[in-house]
Amino acid sequence: MLSRLQELRKEEETLLRVKAALHEQLTRLKVEELALQSMIRSREQDVPAPVPEDPQQILGQMDNEAAINQTELQLSIRDYEEEAEEEEEESDS
Repeated sequence: MLSRLQELRKEEETLLRVKAALHEQLTRLKVEELALQSMIRSREQDVPAPVPEDPQQILGQMDNEAAINQTELQLSIRDYEEEAEEEEEESDS
């Protein structure tokens, strides 16, 4: 019973770390969105925006950015999981 409680506490810690990582990622994305909106507004005020020559290329760039963001998120989650495993091993010894 006690070991199950310890497992649940470790799982809770891991989930809290994942939640923090997701919250951090969301905050970064919101800041990036605001920056992009600001850039768009300033361009609209200065010069009319040119029509993109190849919309597929722009979509590809957006997909690449999304893939990079997803990879970064997965890596940060792995880091948290590895830290939790190391802490678990240390506490078991």
